[in-house]
Amino acid sequence: MADAVEEALQSSWDQDLAEALDSGGSDMEMERGIVQVQEASAQHRAKMWKIALNVSGKGDSLSPWDGVLDLPEQTLIHNRSQQLIDQLEVSEDERSDMVSDIESVITFYCKSRNITFTPELSWPHLLKPLLGLQLPRSDLYNCFYAIMNKYIPRDCVPNGRPFHLYRLLLQYHEPELCSFLDTKKITPDSYAINWMGSLFSSHCLPDVTQALWDSYLQQADPFFIFFLMLIILVNAKETILAQEGDSKEDIIKLLEASPSLLESEDVEDLFSLAQYYQSKTPLSLRKMNQNLFGSSLVALKEEDTDLSQALCLPVSVPEILQANQQQQDGVRFFVVDCRPAEQYNAGHLSTAFHLDSDLMLQNPSEFALSVKSLLEAQKQSLESGSVASGEHLCFMGSGREEEDMYMNMVLAHFLQKNKEYVSIAKGGFMALQQHLVDMNVEGLDSSYVHWIVSTSGSHSSLSSADGDSLSSPGDGKGVKSLVNKMTFALKSKSVNVKEKMISFIENTSTPVDRISFNLPWPEKVVPDRHVSSSDRVGKPYRGVKPVFSIGDEEEYDTDEIDSSSMSDDDRKEVVNIQTWINKPDVKHHIPCNEVKETGHMFPSHLLITATHMYCLREIASRKGFAYIQSRQALNSVVKITSKKKHPELITFKFGSNNSAGVEISAVERYLIPNAGDATKVIKQQIMKVLDALESS
Repeated sequence: MADAVEEALQSSWDQDLAEALDSGGSDMEMERGIVQVQEASAQHRAKMWKIALNVSGKGDSLSPWDGVLDLPEQTLIHNRSQQLIDQLEVSEDERSDMVSDIESVITFYCKSRNITFTPELSWPHLLKPLLGLQLPRSDLYNCFYAIMNKYIPRDCVPNGRPFHLYRLLLQYHEPELCSFLDTKKITPDSYAINWMGSLFSSHCLPDVTQALWDSYLQQADPFFIFFLMLIILVNAKETILAQEGDSKEDIIKLLEASPSLLESEDVEDLFSLAQYYQSKTPLSLRKMNQNLFGSSLVALKEEDTDLSQALCLPVSVPEILQANQQQQDGVRFFVVDCRPAEQYNAGHLSTAFHLDSDLMLQNPSEFALSVKSLLEAQKQSLESGSVASGEHLCFMGSGREEEDMYMNMVLAHFLQKNKEYVSIAKGGFMALQQHLVDMNVEGLDSSYVHWIVSTSGSHSSLSSADGDSLSSPGDGKGVKSLVNKMTFALKSKSVNVKEKMISFIENTSTPVDRISFNLPWPEKVVPDRHVSSSDRVGKPYRGVKPVFSIGDEEEYDTDEIDSSSMSDDDRKEVVNIQTWINKPDVKHHIPCNEVKETGHMFPSHLLITATHMYCLREIASRKGFAYIQSRQALNSVVKITSKKKHPELITFKFGSNNSAGVEISAVERYLIPNAGDATKVIKQQIMKVLDALESS
């Protein structure tokens, strides 16, 4: 539908343009015709952008607002709005109205999202291209909100997560340039914070920004900004590296101004190059960072969020396994197993090349020989089209931090050599084991059955139930030929390195021995519990481990009872949410998400009365209605805790005191925005209840 609308609008706009240019006449008439074409162009672009942002026909979001401009930072907002208008050629008649529109949009956004406007935010720059569309205030806000929600990443602030991710992407494709900037202690946020926060409108000319946004909104991929930013640096690489003797501040200025060199004619090439680099990047970059964009409250585990400590780009085990099964062009991995020899021999990915990382310190000369052999094996496997072949080096450790110390040194060695396409298997071999268990690898019909092999024991391949071998008969010739090539290439090498190489090549096809599941593999445990129909609509809260109490060290008490998880939706009372919120005895209403111990979240509302706390869980199929999920007396609250790393995740423990101590009867967990304010009012109400009980 959008394509049809675009085609119709384009046709109409082209016709207007042709008529204006063909009309001839006096210079004044020609000038009037050009103005009409410009207005038609703005109208066409406005329609297309509103369609792309999915706000076409949307109502006035500002209508409930009283229009009062009274934020503590209001003067800053007003001054930034005036500065923006100063950059535009605007008549005095339009000036005051446009300043008012900008100030209103920013103020209402701050109020509705409970955000404080600060000087480093790029919002005024983001509004600049929208002002050129001559939109009414309601459409201006809707477009601004949609762009902020879909295309501006969370934590787009100094030292924010998006910039650590961008550095890993730069390192993956341009390690030399990344190393140069690291040496100069120039972090991406120092030069690219306005690029990302304004989608380049802060530095590009208006016509360039419009052309860039036309393509960008049509692309409809929020992660594409990372690749556009990458190409900006790739194109400026020679200039940047030539600034070796310049100061850090001068280089940052040079970098920051790079997008200003773009012209409208460059946009098509910019996007083509960005798409090429995107095709050469592991999908894990976006899959592991989905929560950077959108309105989801789902958070990541703490170890996932701190990308500042990542040595290189992490890649998920499922992507590693799937990538090399695909025949089409794309990212294919050459997996390097860096675990000690005894662990590798006990079991390893069948396509993995073994590089014992311990050799780096214990026997540097043999390590250097092994690295040379590794690169030769990678080259030969690419030439032969082996299933193990791949341009992209992915290093796999055990998954235990203390054991992977030497692997990290090996990784650093390759990065110092400016080797591109270097990544690390997230979770290491432990994650591989767990993934294959989850995929029911023991089933004979599983395509994963040959992916873990052992180099000890008999050299027999696994057979199916009817006696047919599950190995691919077509692989033998290619493997044998490749072994011969590699044996010839390694005649001058040491014996043990040659054996490693041949073992690697043999393992790219039929495994020599299937690994025994008697090894300490993680078990897939399914707890016995009641499953309610609402469990299907919950979203997993990925940032939560089964540890919810005070401090990061406290263990989860499995004896505690989560009473709300035992309830049945069919037996719960259904109520109108707004009616309950408006009840006179409800003192506080706290929108939140209930977090189950399974990790699923459910949109909910906490209602606090003088004596009780109610949880209303929204019904996905009935807008405006909810189940009464729980009803807890305030005087039964024995502890309210939060995680240091996730202060918005609040745990309520309910129980009673007896001779044996505190007996926990229920545990409820909620993800609460502005949790500090929420827990404060709840604690105040609890104190009132306790004071009343003591005085009675």
